[in-house]
Amino acid sequence: MRMTVLGGGSWGTALAHLAAGNGMDVTMLVRDGAQAEAVNNRHENPRYLPGLALNPGLRAVTDEKEALRAADLCLLAVPCQFLREVLREVGPLIPAHAIPVCASKGIEVASLKRMSEVVADELPAQAARYGILSGPSFAREVVQDKPTAVVLGCADAALGEKLRDIFSTPRFRVYSSTDVAGVETGGAVKNVMAIAAGLCDGLGLGDNARAALITRSLAEMSRLGKALGARGATFMGLSGMGDLVLTCAGDLSRNRQVGMRLAAGESLAHITGALGMVAEGVKTTEAVCRLGRLHGIELPIASAVHRVIIEGVPPLAMVGELMSRALRDE
Repeated sequence: MRMTVLGGGSWGTALAHLAAGNGMDVTMLVRDGAQAEAVNNRHENPRYLPGLALNPGLRAVTDEKEALRAADLCLLAVPCQFLREVLREVGPLIPAHAIPVCASKGIEVASLKRMSEVVADELPAQAARYGILSGPSFAREVVQDKPTAVVLGCADAALGEKLRDIFSTPRFRVYSSTDVAGVETGGAVKNVMAIAAGLCDGLGLGDNARAALITRSLAEMSRLGKALGARGATFMGLSGMGDLVLTCAGDLSRNRQVGMRLAAGESLAHITGALGMVAEGVKTTEAVCRLGRLHGIELPIASAVHRVIIEGVPPLAMVGELMSRALRDE
């Protein structure tokens, strides 16, 4: 199969590298000519994955027609808030038979739609074959060939099995699930909870607090997911608990870094500018809280993050509010 990757960030690059290593014909569509030159000639993405060697079979281009004209599989690896804009631009160039697989985790703030719903709006001819790849996976570790397990969500079970075979390697294990809503919701909400975990660690609240936070974050994620039509069991898997644990505890987590730096007194604007990469949880926080209100779902941790990053409430004040909530059954 011929794969085109939309987006030249760390995760899109890692998956492109992986697919090229599996023998696929992989083209990565990027905006920056210098980035394409580095991938093609130096086999490196110096901005997003500096120092890591990429498969020499991976090719990067800046021409949309060249990238998309023969794509059998289109990997969507652009930030969630820009996916609709990108699909409107390049959608007419994507072959009708192509399989869209999303690698981004978030909820569109303007519409409160998951990425499957955005794809359904913008790529109606391809939407029935939609897949979502999610789970505990730092891009750097994938390129370093460290053992990783993820889940491929696809409503078509047979296609999901085919896609998991395409992406799997001896060091990258892919499971499949037909619960697209669950896989997407887990991948989106965990970024919000990772900001909370970063605040917790940045304030020096200890291991007890972090463990409680992760556990209650899983409960919030499950409540919201069920309201959106997901299966509860999905949140006990890789796209739920697995991704939540990694993102809340891993030092490579951009969203956790946002929380830690907020706790240290940095402004959100300075943090997001200095990161150089998108932390999806910042925008997704607003969408998650609005979805909670829309469906009447209580989301105290997500709401606390919203009050800190959007309303500017001091992080320590939110600790007191969360700990003083009315006692209840678990």
